[in-house]
Amino acid sequence: MLKKKKKMVFIGILGFIIFLVGSYFYNNMTYIEKPLKKLDKAGFVEKQVKLKDGTILNYGEGPNNGKTPLLLIHGQGMTWEDYAKVLPELAEHYHVYAVDCHGHGESDWNAEKYTAKAMAEDFIEFIDVVIGEKTVVSGHSSGGMIAAWMAANSPDKILGTVIEDSPFFATEPGRREKTYAWVYGFQLYEDFKNQTDEKDYLKYSLERSYWRNVFGDFLWNKFTKDAVAYHKKHPNEPVHLKYLPPQINRIFESVTYPYDRRFGETFYDNTWFEDYDQKEVLSNIKTPTVFIKAATNYDGDLLVAALSDEDADRVVRLLQNGKRIDVNTPGHDIHYDQPEEFINIMVDFLSEVQ
Repeated sequence: MLKKKKKMVFIGILGFIIFLVGSYFYNNMTYIEKPLKKLDKAGFVEKQVKLKDGTILNYGEGPNNGKTPLLLIHGQGMTWEDYAKVLPELAEHYHVYAVDCHGHGESDWNAEKYTAKAMAEDFIEFIDVVIGEKTVVSGHSSGGMIAAWMAANSPDKILGTVIEDSPFFATEPGRREKTYAWVYGFQLYEDFKNQTDEKDYLKYSLERSYWRNVFGDFLWNKFTKDAVAYHKKHPNEPVHLKYLPPQINRIFESVTYPYDRRFGETFYDNTWFEDYDQKEVLSNIKTPTVFIKAATNYDGDLLVAALSDEDADRVVRLLQNGKRIDVNTPGHDIHYDQPEEFINIMVDFLSEVQ
């Protein structure tokens, strides 16, 4: 009898372990596809519009429900589908539009438009010709800096502004050189261009990645080898290693979305900020504005975050009608890492703009 009980306990524990392992791999295999399927079910449709100068903007639009319009502008290296985890629920409260920035996804890859001001002007035209009424605009990272310019320079088109962890002031020369984005992004790509030994930027960047310090040589070499092999086999889709959880896969995804690297070069030579004074832009925003801040981390002198807490406080001081909301996540992509908190912030924001 005792042996039988021990056997049953063993079988139960084994079954539970198999269930956990199966759930882990199922989540890893489906975490990209599931949100996209929910987008279709929620009624999102991908569309394109040609602006007056011929520029093509690609975007996703949610159901035309008569609610307040919301324009979402993603961060550098991503596409409009990066918002997939939050779009269905946001569409219950807003008429949602999410656009591919210039040089990303299926919007035009015209390097002449790779400045914050030029993109902001095109998105204002997008509001005129596609949305047709005053709009809440929310931008993540570089997209938040574009949204800020829109609010500062076209207040008649903007109901309110949400800026999600945008790198204000940390991007200025003299500061930017000690940020993660600069050292492991813009400077790394410049170094890649100035060498001839390695032709594959994915391989080059992963071999020199900050994350090698976190995972160690053995694991990181394995991840790098598999990521490079996956990208060679599937060159037109983001790298997705099914044995790794989403939080780690995001490292590889972000380097392999359809993205014109000339866009990133404008941050290196600072041309992205042509006619863009960060202090002046923020000071001229009169609409209700929320700045959402992710956790601030340092590795020695290296800022492993979009901006410091002091920078975020300065942003809010400059805004005429602004507030700061902190979200306890080490990741830069708040809408992805903490979707429910992001949705709640966006829904609560409606009461400030209606």
